[in-house]
Amino acid sequence: MTRGSITIGDVAAKAGVSRATVSRAFTRPNLLTLAVVEQVRRIADELGYVPNRIARALSTGRFGTLALLVPDIANPFFPPLIRAAQARADALGYAVFLGDSDETPDREDRLLAKLAPQVDGFVVASPRLDEERIRFHAGQKPTVLINRDIADVPRVLIDVRGGIEMAMTHLFALGHRRIAYVGGPAASWANQQREQAAMAAAQRFGIEELAIPAYRPTYEAGQAAVERLIAAGVSAAIAFDDIVAQGLVAGLSARGLVIPRDLSIVGFDDVLAATTYPPLTTIDAHCADAGAAAVEMLLEIIEAGGRRDACLTIPTRLVERASTGPFTTEEATPGRPASARNKQRSIDQRGRT
Repeated sequence: MTRGSITIGDVAAKAGVSRATVSRAFTRPNLLTLAVVEQVRRIADELGYVPNRIARALSTGRFGTLALLVPDIANPFFPPLIRAAQARADALGYAVFLGDSDETPDREDRLLAKLAPQVDGFVVASPRLDEERIRFHAGQKPTVLINRDIADVPRVLIDVRGGIEMAMTHLFALGHRRIAYVGGPAASWANQQREQAAMAAAQRFGIEELAIPAYRPTYEAGQAAVERLIAAGVSAAIAFDDIVAQGLVAGLSARGLVIPRDLSIVGFDDVLAATTYPPLTTIDAHCADAGAAAVEMLLEIIEAGGRRDACLTIPTRLVERASTGPFTTEEATPGRPASARNKQRSIDQRGRT
């Protein structure tokens, strides 16, 4: 037999199983034992059998493919999420199409429409579309959202409020009483939630909190926000994400300020925080867990053959590193060098982190 002539029946006969079992080994492996799946796939490889996805789609209405949409593939938050989502999908017999909307709602809308005829469902991370369009697309294909809370649309959320609360508690304990939240894209639901959580936590602690926009979650946007941060006269800042935080650190350093001697910085996501200088205190969002969980949720919905409301919250945690330090009455205001005493205290603090 030639490679192209091998059929599902040939694999079933050699493996000593039914044709249905062979089909499930490629399309619904979660219904079989791992040993059976491995046996069937090993024999299929030996014989050179390649599943005909087009024929299967015609007979079952399924393609064995999912689509994952992200707003910016270059943002370090998304690669771990993408990798985990792909790995989970592959383990369950699905391939993943990837789309990048470039932070543009219209492009996101077009991607959803164009990919819908080719996939069994969508995972949409941090969608920028308005609620009405998201509901429309979710009504056409099974859809799971990440970082967007819309009732009756399955979603995986990151515990923003808990993470911001921990960051504010940390900064308050260090003596900071005037803190800025440096935000991200205005259309980002995650940014809105983080800003609201920062305001609520500041109010509970009696902290003066200011909102400073960075507009895009980029290193350059963080640098551009530095002048407004300095003018605000704060002693600490919580950034929308680690990339914005890294831009803040670079912009402040370029102006002769030392972190955390002159200003403490907290990031969000923990995707590159350990590689910055100084290492960044940040909120770990467990983005990989969110990607894997969203794929599992989507495939459960697809297997059930219908829509269902589901909401899973991924916990966060504060990771303390060297970009935050104590505020003292002798601390310099932003834009002026701090005392040598404060510099030594900052060094001591980093040494204990």
